Amino acid sequence: MSRFSDVGNDLYTGKRSVPVVALRRRFYGVSLVLLVVAALGLAVQGLNLGLEFRGGSEFRVATTSAPADYEQVARDAVGAAEDERGVNVTLVGNGTVRVQTERLDDTASQDVRQSLAKAFGVSEQDVSGTFIGPSWGASVSQQALRALIIFLIGVVVMLSIYFRNWKMAAAALVALVHDLAITVGIYALTGFEITPATMIGFLTVLGYSLYDTVVVFDKVRENTAQAFGSGRMTYAQAANLAVNQTMVRSINTTVIGLLPIAAVLVVGSIFLGPGVLLDLSLVLFVGILVGAYSSIFIATPILVTLRRTDDAVVELGKRAARHQAKVARVPAGTTPGATADADGDPVPVGAPGAGQREEGSTLTGRAVHQYARSGPRNQPKRPPRAKR
Repeated sequence: MSRFSDVGNDLYTGKRSVPVVALRRRFYGVSLVLLVVAALGLAVQGLNLGLEFRGGSEFRVATTSAPADYEQVARDAVGAAEDERGVNVTLVGNGTVRVQTERLDDTASQDVRQSLAKAFGVSEQDVSGTFIGPSWGASVSQQALRALIIFLIGVVVMLSIYFRNWKMAAAALVALVHDLAITVGIYALTGFEITPATMIGFLTVLGYSLYDTVVVFDKVRENTAQAFGSGRMTYAQAANLAVNQTMVRSINTTVIGLLPIAAVLVVGSIFLGPGVLLDLSLVLFVGILVGAYSSIFIATPILVTLRRTDDAVVELGKRAARHQAKVARVPAGTTPGATADADGDPVPVGAPGAGQREEGSTLTGRAVHQYARSGPRNQPKRPPRAKR
């Protein structure tokens, strides 16, 4: 644990650096492959829409204990032993068998109820039948799509106002679309059922992904503002330092968020069976993993790519190159990638090396108030009441 905390401290101070921005083309390639696979899965497999979206009939057989071959028994009862797509049989809890079929008329529904009751050895009153029309599913889909569009528009407006830079909003939006596309593709490839709870989970995942991206971008904005002021680091170096400084936090947040979801997922799949709890936990588990990946390896590199031709960024690159070349020429054992200053404090890549940091400045060159230079004990003190 101590080693992990040391790694986190080294990443934050710049003693170690993961070249996320420098290797951004590799991460773009990984994401491109994932997106192509997701698109192929969506085109070939399609989405397994739940009964709420496509409409149909659903029967529930309440038994004391479902037999081990409940699926085959149910398929034989409804006359669909060879039909793998039209009839969906699942076990809800330990004693309820759920059978979903295409839309059946009243006579056919009554026959199926009788057949299921006979096959499982229960009375006909223990077999319930319901019909869900496709219009309800279409209404749910339209409302979910409308909510998604409003959400994306709100994200662009909010981020543009908060960061005062539309390219940050664009990079965050690309990361959101990336997360949504891969998550939907995973559902298409695995055949997981899309239910209204899944749609709620999709929107929740987008909110989580956006939250993580905003935290990283906030640090990027802070570091790049200092870099523009000092001229010691390029925009890409300052952005990469921000990703490293927030990497451990993102990993910890993701792990902590996934642990309870994984517990719900395991309990739901073993003891409860298909249902709202399992649908919601499944989409959250997949989406949070993809969102953590995009917030670290996709969002900030895209931002650097979008801003690489900005006049201010180009000028900052020239200033930083001159400064780092000057630092590299300094003798006294100083190297361009110095990892520690005269006090033994680590120095990030691209920052001034040993002996180059100005008195009263941070690693990135930001001025520090005189009261903060000697530690917390030298804070300004309020004079006694008698001397005011």
